[in-house]
Amino acid sequence: MNKFLGRVAVAALATAFATEAMATEWNVSLWGKRRAFTEHVEKLAELISEKTGGEFTLNISYGGLSNERENLDGISIGAFEMAQFCAGYHADKNPSITVMELPFLGISDLAQENRISMAVYEHPAVKEDLARWNATLLMPTPLPQYNLIGVGDAPSTLADFEGMSVRATGGIGAAMEAVGAVPTSMSATEVRQAMDSGVVKAVSFAPHAHMSFGTTENAKWWTSNLNPGTVNCPVVVNTDALDALSDSEREALMGSVDEAMQYYIDFYENETMAKWGPLLEEKGIETIAFSDEQLAAFKEKAAAPAAKAWIEENSAKGLPAQELYDLVTGMVADGS
Repeated sequence: MNKFLGRVAVAALATAFATEAMATEWNVSLWGKRRAFTEHVEKLAELISEKTGGEFTLNISYGGLSNERENLDGISIGAFEMAQFCAGYHADKNPSITVMELPFLGISDLAQENRISMAVYEHPAVKEDLARWNATLLMPTPLPQYNLIGVGDAPSTLADFEGMSVRATGGIGAAMEAVGAVPTSMSATEVRQAMDSGVVKAVSFAPHAHMSFGTTENAKWWTSNLNPGTVNCPVVVNTDALDALSDSEREALMGSVDEAMQYYIDFYENETMAKWGPLLEEKGIETIAFSDEQLAAFKEKAAAPAAKAWIEENSAKGLPAQELYDLVTGMVADGS
């Protein structure tokens, strides 16, 4: 009897170990805290766990695995299996997707930005570009047009930006430079201190980030319609980890992307933006609106030169830059 019970115990233990061994857990490197910017990743984790009965899970870390500027490096060496980053943090590492950060592209809403980003991510040259980092692009993080929040005297004309230190990355930085501002690139987690200490006088963010990173606490003004562009912040996975998934795990992951993205878009539009106007009013932040003439002059000064420079620079690197630019602007033009 004792021998029988012993065999049963051993079998049960072996089954437990086998079950544990079969479970797949991915580490995911994000930063800051849970917010609108990360809701698609949170939803993806929920969906994957549901579809696999908890056998495939995402362990999401907010800053515990890597600095946001080093997430792509972490992916490349397999330090974690999934991560989010922004193209403008290191344009030299991912030049192909910075086409989405050019100023004044004219993208109308988050849904369109999602569609165009995914089309760019599927381009062979873009896949090859990210493959250098052993990374596979999974999904974008569509964001509304950025605007500036700042301290000191509120700008009433574009000329008032002359000499102003502004936290702005990528194409937005290039646009601000075109009107005489001094763009500074820093990660989102560094912004509040830089603003409070006077290192920068204004910060370019989407509304959720202004709320999440505290720039509304001491701000005096907000540009409601400057709309110079936005940033492209994809979620990527380590390609080796992706290839190692079973068919059912891969289906659970890839088959959940569309639902996670729709959840994200709905959350941003219905939850985040509903809070933005009341917060500005509560904090007494002055809303600045520029005239149509001023905005047209801004676009003329910034858009075409930035696009021309981007195409020339990246063509020289061997990228089909004109083709990528035409893909984006073509989809904008036909309302794709």
